[in-house]
Amino acid sequence: MNEEEIIRPENLVYKKPKLMNDRTMHYCPGCSHGVVHKLVAEVIEEMGMEDKTVAISPVGCAVFAYNYIDVDWVEAAHGRAPAVATAIKRLWPDRLVFTYQGDGDLACIGTAESIHALNRGENIAIIFINNAIYGMTGGQMAPTTLMGMKTSTCPYGREASLHGYPLHITDIAATLEGTCYVTRQSVHNVAAIRKAKKAIRKAFENSMAGKGSSLVEIVSTCNAGWKMSPEKANKWMEEHMFEYYKPGDLKDTTGEQQS
Repeated sequence: MNEEEIIRPENLVYKKPKLMNDRTMHYCPGCSHGVVHKLVAEVIEEMGMEDKTVAISPVGCAVFAYNYIDVDWVEAAHGRAPAVATAIKRLWPDRLVFTYQGDGDLACIGTAESIHALNRGENIAIIFINNAIYGMTGGQMAPTTLMGMKTSTCPYGREASLHGYPLHITDIAATLEGTCYVTRQSVHNVAAIRKAKKAIRKAFENSMAGKGSSLVEIVSTCNAGWKMSPEKANKWMEEHMFEYYKPGDLKDTTGEQQS
C-alpha cells in the first residue's frame, strides 16, 4: 500500500481535530480526559465556533485542557468556573461558553457556584468529568466516591456513618428549573463515545440558542487513582460506576430527545 492510499479519507480511522494542539498529552494511559478533549474540539469545529468559543478551566486534572484545545481559555479559581462562565456569557452572549470540570471542582468546592448557575438558567454548558476520585492530588475521596470504594483518605472504603453518601450532583441539577438539558454519558467504547459527542453538541447548541443551562456528565475512569490497568478500570466502571451513575438523559426540555 502506497502513501496516497494510506491517507485517503476512507482510511482515516482517527483524525486529529485542527483545534487540538500538537502536544503530547500528559494524562495517564487510559484516562478519559483525552477522549473528551477530542470530542469537544470536534464539536466546536463542526459548529464553526473556533473563533467564538470561550472555555473555562478550573483546578485539578481538568485544568490542563487549555494545553490541548486551541480556543480562548480563562482559568478560574478552584470551583468558580460556572461563576466566571456566567460573567463571560452575559457580556458576550454571541460566544459559545462552557466549563470543563472534575468531580472535586464541580461537586465539592464548587457546589454553590454550580448549583446557582444552573438554577439561574445561565446559557452555558458544563462538561463534568466524574471519575469518583481526586486524580491530580493523590487519589483522595471525592464527593462522588462510591460506597465501599477505597481511596487514600478512606483506605478501608467509604462509610456512610463517617464520610456520608456519594453525591448525585447531576440528578440534583435535573431538578432545577434553569436547566434545559442534563445527561450522563461515558466514553469507554465506540458506541458510548458517539453518544457522548451528540450530548456535547446538543449542550453547546442549547447554549447558543439561549435555552438555559446544560450539564453533560461523563462517567470516567482514573486507572492511576483506582490502581488498575486501563482495561480493568473500564470493566470496573461498567460493573460498579454505571450501577450508581446510570448513563442516559436525566432531563431534556428542548423537545428534541437524543436517539
